[in-house]
Amino acid sequence: MKRTEPKLSSNLEETKFNYIFLDEDRMIDGREVVDSEFTGETLDRLKIHSSVVKGCNFSGSTFTDADLVDARFINCDLSNVHFSKASIHRTEFINCKLVGSHFDGDSIKNLLFKESVLNLAVLSEYKFENLVFEKCRMRSTDFFDCKMKKVVFDDCELNESRFIDTSLKGVDISSSEFETFDVKKEDLEGCIVSSTQLIQFASMLGLVVKD
Repeated sequence: MKRTEPKLSSNLEETKFNYIFLDEDRMIDGREVVDSEFTGETLDRLKIHSSVVKGCNFSGSTFTDADLVDARFINCDLSNVHFSKASIHRTEFINCKLVGSHFDGDSIKNLLFKESVLNLAVLSEYKFENLVFEKCRMRSTDFFDCKMKKVVFDDCELNESRFIDTSLKGVDISSSEFETFDVKKEDLEGCIVSSTQLIQFASMLGLVVKD
C-alpha cells in the first residue's frame, strides 16, 4: 500500500516542548523537540507541523483540536493521552507507548504506527485512509464507528481487539495474530485474512470446518 510519508527537513532546529508557549498560535513548525515532559495537562489547539518529537513524555495529557501534519514521534510516552477532535495527516508514531490513549475526531490520512504499544487504546469516529499498523501490540484495542480505506495491520498482536460498528471490508489483517477478536459477522465481510485466521473466524461464528 502506498502511503505518503511526512515531509521533513533534514535540518531541523532543536528545541523543548515548552517553546510552544512562546508562540501565540501554539504551533511547533520545522523543529526537533527532544527530551521534554508535559504530563497530566490540557492544551487546546496544539499544532505540530513538519517536526520530529523525540524522547518526550506526554502521558495523561489532553490535546483538544490538535492538528498534526508532517510529524514524526519517536520513543515517546503517550500513555492515556486524549487527542480530542484531532486532525492527523502524514504522521508517524515509531516505538511509542500509547497504552490507553484515546483518539477521536474527523479524519486521519497517511498515518503509521510502527513497533508501538497500543494496548487498551480507543480510536473512535474517524475516517481512516492509508493507515498502517506495523509490528504493534494492540491487545484490547477498540475501534468504534470508524470508516476504513486502505488500512493494513502488518504483523500486529490483535488479541481481544474490538471493532464496533466498524467495517473491515478491504482491511488486511492476514499477517497479524489473535486468539479472540470481537467483530460482527456483517462487518467482517471483505476483510483480508490468512487461511489460519479463516478457520479461527469460522469457529467464532459457530461453524465446523471439515477437511
